[in-house]
Amino acid sequence: MKVTVVGAGAVGASCAEYIAIKNFASEVVLLDIKEGFAEGKAMDLMQTASLNGFDTKITGVTNDYTKTAGSDIAVITSGIPRKPGMTREELIGINAGIVKSVSASLVEHSPNVILIVVSNPMDTMTYLAHKETGLPKNRIIGMGGALDSARFKYRLAEALEAPISDVDGMVIGGHSDKGMVPLTRLATRNSVPASEFISEERLEQVLQDTKVGGATLTGLLGTSAWYAPGAAVSGLVQAIACDQKKIFPCSTLLDGEYGLSDLCIGVPVVLGKNGIEKVVEIELSDKEKAAMQESAEGVKATNSLLQ
Repeated sequence: MKVTVVGAGAVGASCAEYIAIKNFASEVVLLDIKEGFAEGKAMDLMQTASLNGFDTKITGVTNDYTKTAGSDIAVITSGIPRKPGMTREELIGINAGIVKSVSASLVEHSPNVILIVVSNPMDTMTYLAHKETGLPKNRIIGMGGALDSARFKYRLAEALEAPISDVDGMVIGGHSDKGMVPLTRLATRNSVPASEFISEERLEQVLQDTKVGGATLTGLLGTSAWYAPGAAVSGLVQAIACDQKKIFPCSTLLDGEYGLSDLCIGVPVVLGKNGIEKVVEIELSDKEKAAMQESAEGVKATNSLLQ
């Protein structure tokens, strides 16, 4: 199993590290445009192999896509990160050009590759990868919902004063501060509805804190987060590589599901060796349907900015 990660910055390096530590891939190729940067990151990571007990080979290359040939899965993290006060949508001009070039180069050298898009604005960049490559919809996946759901569960556990392993919850919709739809109605603590333990007001606070999770971290760090995004990507990669048939909320191209078409947005999907193997349609409340529709309109507005 060969995995390529394009972009050796904080998110890409974190992603490569988590994939290597899980020890399911034979090789991870880390690619960056900055001379020597990916090579240095790869060398540093390989020097942890004996300490962390993994045998995955990590290779760094500078802008040489021939070294990515034969990749089973490729992750696109490249692009400029958010700064404090920036929205994900403000990154579209620069990142669209990067994602176009990167996705085309990856498919040229690995025609059977499954692409995972991380670059922001993520739903629009996932849609752009579809338009640029023409790959079937099961082979292009946007990461956002997996990360947003992890942040949701963190906030739920905090509110419930419960261990994170007791908590489950999901975020659908667009990967943006306004577009996320945390499904508080379906959130549980060990199969018991979270609403049995905390008030509706506290659940609403969890929802709002989740929606600004990325912006909160950007304000604290001065740039985008990297540990949780890297971990979210590694979870998706492992589900595909190991054919786990796990359900994650991911940005996928819809064709009538949830009453939406011709856009990529976060919905629950089954991930296995073929990438997205099934879109799971869950029954939404009227309030959730309205929030999902509003989120979709926001994604389409951002898509309209693509040149």
